[in-house]
Amino acid sequence: MTGEPFPWVIDASVGIKLFIKEEDSEKVQRLFEQLLADAPDSIFVPDLFFIECANILWKKVRRGEYRADLAEADLEDLITLNLPATPTSELMARAFQLANKYNITAYDACYIALAERLQVPLLTADERMEQVFAGHPSHSVRLLQDLL
Repeated sequence: MTGEPFPWVIDASVGIKLFIKEEDSEKVQRLFEQLLADAPDSIFVPDLFFIECANILWKKVRRGEYRADLAEADLEDLITLNLPATPTSELMARAFQLANKYNITAYDACYIALAERLQVPLLTADERMEQVFAGHPSHSVRLLQDLL
């Protein structure tokens, strides 16, 4: 992943791959290793990122795909990453505008609003999110799958 730009806003579809083995999980591991080695404080999230990750883990536990004790440990590990988190209260007005304009959830729009505020790209594994913002130069959304 050397040569990829920092900083990033990341969404839960990327962050959860640190814990749940999915497609591109190894890529996320490398990204975070590079971050911790070369560029601390280069990944940003809205504060809803944490509860979205918790919800993903909860769904997996409820479906019997993951153990609750592992999910709880993962959440503790997630907190120790010390990702700079912006309160959604600071993003909600812009998130509402973006959600209304682009027909996306206000949750997803929070990530875009933060990326816009910081003038950095959003990194997501959500192909629909990338497609919605393709061709909008003021909103840089990159797919995790497209990174080296």
